Amino acid sequence: MIEPDLQHLGTIPFHHGALLPVLKDYRRPNDKIAEWLRQGVLVPVKRGLYIRGQTGRAPCLPLVANHLYGPSCVSLDYALAWHGLIPERVHEITSVCTGRGRCIDNALGRFSYVRLPARIYPCGITQASASTQETFLIASPAKALCDKVLLTPRLRATSRIAMQRFLFDDLRIDADALRALDLDTVRAYAASGSKTAQLRALRRCVEDAQ
Repeated sequence: MIEPDLQHLGTIPFHHGALLPVLKDYRRPNDKIAEWLRQGVLVPVKRGLYIRGQTGRAPCLPLVANHLYGPSCVSLDYALAWHGLIPERVHEITSVCTGRGRCIDNALGRFSYVRLPARIYPCGITQASASTQETFLIASPAKALCDKVLLTPRLRATSRIAMQRFLFDDLRIDADALRALDLDTVRAYAASGSKTAQLRALRRCVEDAQ
């Protein structure tokens, strides 16, 4: 029997059902899927969800994060690093979501999701692309920074000076990066009613920079 071709599945995560038409000539298609998993032809990202392995290129982790749990948007440390706001390389793929927070570990790494109030979740969501086929939802630089301030536990930076210390000493953000942030997004977060003092301090820092 000719080995089925999976090229048409591309690099986007796909569900178990997408494999069944490919394996219509197999009496036991699940056995073939299990064989592909052992061989690395398929990589499981969660129960019933896969990406193609052995493609010669690394998977698009933000795209996988969008598909693993949703609605969600890549944000926080991973988005800050993606946009070049912080110097450190981030290995955990961090997202915000409207449902319960959770962590998912799989063969690709750790994917974490932190709940964000639904009223502020859509603010600052953008699309980015790793290729023509791989488009995903990610926080804008301003949203990623606002989410970091909002969701950092026990953050007491309620004055402009304290917030500057958090931004420049703790996160090691370049002061010039604040000039390019979308001020409307920062103002929307500051008016959201959540962690008001800290987000207003962030707003003042961004306003001063611009």
